[in-house]
Amino acid sequence: MPHHPYEALYIHIPFCASKCHYCDFDSLPYRADDPYLTEYFEGLITQIRQLSKEGELTHIRTIYVGGGTPTHAGSKHLTSLLYALGVSMDLADVEELTIEANPESLTEPLVRDLWALGANRLSLGVQTFDDGLLTSIGRPHDGAQAVRALEAAQTRFTNVSMDLMCGLPGQTADGFEADVRQGVDAGVSHLSVYPLSLERGTRLYKQRRRFSFPDEDAQADMMESAERILEGAGLSRYEVASYARPGAESKHNSAYWQGVPYLGVGRSAVTMTQNDQRRMRVRDGAVEDDLDTAQMAAEDAMLAMRMTCGLSKERAARMEALLPDLPSVLQELAAEGLVQETDGAWRPTHRGWLFGNRLFGALLDLAS
Repeated sequence: MPHHPYEALYIHIPFCASKCHYCDFDSLPYRADDPYLTEYFEGLITQIRQLSKEGELTHIRTIYVGGGTPTHAGSKHLTSLLYALGVSMDLADVEELTIEANPESLTEPLVRDLWALGANRLSLGVQTFDDGLLTSIGRPHDGAQAVRALEAAQTRFTNVSMDLMCGLPGQTADGFEADVRQGVDAGVSHLSVYPLSLERGTRLYKQRRRFSFPDEDAQADMMESAERILEGAGLSRYEVASYARPGAESKHNSAYWQGVPYLGVGRSAVTMTQNDQRRMRVRDGAVEDDLDTAQMAAEDAMLAMRMTCGLSKERAARMEALLPDLPSVLQELAAEGLVQETDGAWRPTHRGWLFGNRLFGALLDLAS
């Protein structure tokens, strides 16, 4: 269908050193020298070149190479991918090019190669610095490797992000706070905190009765302690799970919450195509979402509530033609303490994020 230009590009690398016990993403353990990696990267490069010929890369402003573990593939494959991007589009117009990394596969030479070929942001999956917890969730690295990887990343990159998890089996409040403080001390410019979600089919889900997990209240307390520590250290919360120093907010992740059209390249990567009348998400050739104008507006209102900037009153007023119940629903949510009207916008409250199912569901239901 005729569509608005794509502004974000996601490239999926489905290879890891091992499968983490909680992971339900499309990722499989492969040796870095497995011939399939070469075949897969050659396919990515062919697709990127074709998209370039079709003019689909002209307006790309952010690129995210995720997985899996992209750095597990090694310098040879990643440099060939970044070189192909450099000759298929003008990387000078790309504001943010992120590479996801794991501590066990990030080295200083690889950092230098990625920087030299145009990457300007690294995102490290640390999850925790506690060796016992890392073992219990099947991470292929230890805390010391995480520290060394963060140091290696900052030999070239000033924009370094890390992920932490809360609600891990056996994790204590004090232990989680120690992880957050160590992340701050490591000097990262961006930090995301995700509560553990037990997904059916994962190893951790199957073995869940062997472990003691912090309950939802304990997880909420951990998220609150992260906010207190990170805000105190100068990292401001700009999205439900993410904190950043001024100017280090993830432009690519923010594009998702702002309804920006994006391209997905690689196995299981999602492409979101839209015009003024329709929004479609397609994965591996199958349509997952096909939204009309009212559904698009409801989704945009919901996505806005993931961000601290919220939904501007001007934008909300424009949405009323499609969502006539929006004003009353916002008032109901305000009465429940889930949103507040401030500085010309409807913004999520702390309580709203804690009870996100209610907040996000109420807005999506507007299109029902």
